[in-house]
Amino acid sequence: MWCKNCNLETNEKQCLVCGTDTVEDLPVEIYYCNHCQVPIIQTVTQADKGICPICRQKTRYLCVDLRPVFPEERLLMELLLNREKNSLIKSSVWAMNNRYYIDGKSVTIPNAIYKKADASKIIENLENEKNKNDYKYFNEYIRRFVVANKDRLNYLKSEAFNFIKHASEKFDEENIIVSFSGGKDSTVTSDIAIKALSNPSLVHIFGDTTLEFPFTIEYAKRFRKNHPQTIFQIARNNDQNFYDVCEDIGPPARMMRWCCSMFKTGPISRVINSLYRNQQVLTFYGIRVSESASRSKYNRIEDNAELVKIQQQTVASPIFFWRDIDIWLYILSENIDFNDAYRLGYDRVGCWCCPNNNPRAQFLSRVYMPEQTKRWRDFLINFARRIGKPDAEVYVDTGKWKARQGGNGLSSASDVKIQFINCTTEEHANIYRLIRPFDDELIGLFVPFGRIAPELGNKMLNEVIIIDAKTNVPIMSIQPFNQGDYDYAVKITTMNVANHVDLQRMAGYQIKKFNACRKCLKCESLCRMGAISIIGDCYFIDPEKCTHCKMCMTAKYLEGGCMMDKYLRTKTL
Repeated sequence: MWCKNCNLETNEKQCLVCGTDTVEDLPVEIYYCNHCQVPIIQTVTQADKGICPICRQKTRYLCVDLRPVFPEERLLMELLLNREKNSLIKSSVWAMNNRYYIDGKSVTIPNAIYKKADASKIIENLENEKNKNDYKYFNEYIRRFVVANKDRLNYLKSEAFNFIKHASEKFDEENIIVSFSGGKDSTVTSDIAIKALSNPSLVHIFGDTTLEFPFTIEYAKRFRKNHPQTIFQIARNNDQNFYDVCEDIGPPARMMRWCCSMFKTGPISRVINSLYRNQQVLTFYGIRVSESASRSKYNRIEDNAELVKIQQQTVASPIFFWRDIDIWLYILSENIDFNDAYRLGYDRVGCWCCPNNNPRAQFLSRVYMPEQTKRWRDFLINFARRIGKPDAEVYVDTGKWKARQGGNGLSSASDVKIQFINCTTEEHANIYRLIRPFDDELIGLFVPFGRIAPELGNKMLNEVIIIDAKTNVPIMSIQPFNQGDYDYAVKITTMNVANHVDLQRMAGYQIKKFNACRKCLKCESLCRMGAISIIGDCYFIDPEKCTHCKMCMTAKYLEGGCMMDKYLRTKTL
């Protein structure tokens, strides 16, 4: 624990000096020893800060975080900087984002260089020089790095092990999961969890988004081979094709990453539901607050329904306060196998075509995944032309496609517009437009409101009555309706309630789902009871499992009542 006001380390939840609440993370800084040529991780309150633990000489402040630069990336860096090939093979090279530290001296590669670099020429040079490259000097620097930071490693391990044991106390061991992405953070989380719980059989769920780096798939295979006792489950959406969905609703953008729900969270939710039904599980995630502003909003143990994407989970983050350099210290000290994408220069591995990828990551994919990169660029250019962009190639190459919002230019955008008229002959009745005929699937979408009672409706009108689950009184009538303005329509009448407007709004959300559902799987992830499932092209709510909590119809948890509302909504002038 640490008091920000007094800059003091303490074991108390409140500072004994000033009385303010302390925080868990103790800030660290990276110093550099010019004699040993390695970075030293030191806390701001450390007594011997500024002294190298190996040679005891003075060090100097370098930066707030670092990652090692492996020989493969070092060679690539030499090519980009027009240095003589392998001229830095004896140097200690580290990096933070686009800034490299060569024997402690800073060199920056601007994004413009990555954007303009000739990938074909780079590929040729890398192939010609790779046999001259080796790990001899790199390994020596890593050995020193590990020795110099052994106290930091011991602290990280001890704290993380204790956290895992504490977080696991209220859960049966078979209800504990490790979320495995194939990245460095989940790799470390897995290793720590297995060791802390002395359980090599922990369930691991690997979310194969179908957009993984080839290196990630190869690493996942190695992980399974190296951990034969681990229960390794693969979560994959085999019902959807990424490019087909992009054709329909447009490619994901920074503020519209529908791919996360459809190809990662949703499939993982299905695996959890199949293994545990409606039981609550504890999932260890490799979430770190230093990664992004959004992740800083999480608690280290999180079960807030607004933040946890899969409601059956309580999420715990053992490496919550770790920096990149801490992750690498653990991996290199413990001799853990890891994803080879990091050797090439990727500092994060996720979906290779993610709109959040920076110019350096995009450049690396041009070098190491040229065919996939070309296909993706060609698709983006064709999409830009389809939605009316005047200079499609500029729109794509400058990254403007990443800022796309809504469904402007897409024919599918009309599906999320809730169109209705008030019934002129009946109070509290709306007539909603449907894009396809009224059927049993539509009726089933109203299970969260209460019991479906077709026997109480007017059979001549095919009317269905909804009985409130708590009061056991009718609150809604649903019936197919002929409306001249709409090809297909349904009339929904609310009754015996204090707020007809709120009830009609939630009814409108279910109409939106009926019209616009793209099987994004968000609703499946949202339901704690596992009552919602997408079977084929049908959205099904199991009345035996549904507890009528209405989370799936509440804007607080599902904005607009349907994820497609965000992705297909168009601007109104």
